[in-house]
Amino acid sequence: MAQVPYREHAARARADAEAATLENVRERCLRAEAAWLAMAARQESVDRARERREPALQPQQENQ
Repeated sequence: MAQVPYREHAARARADAEAATLENVRERCLRAEAAWLAMAARQESVDRARERREPALQPQQENQ
């Protein structure tokens, strides 16, 4: 499965926020950064759970 570069998007949004001259644009970029970071954390959590689950499934799959 292809990984979306959530943290790269977050870094880009942070850079956009720092470069923004209008407050509403800055706030929008910071909200986008927060959303990208939340998606990254969720994906990393899913990946860790999958890594823990897959070895546990190996013996069951071999017996079937």
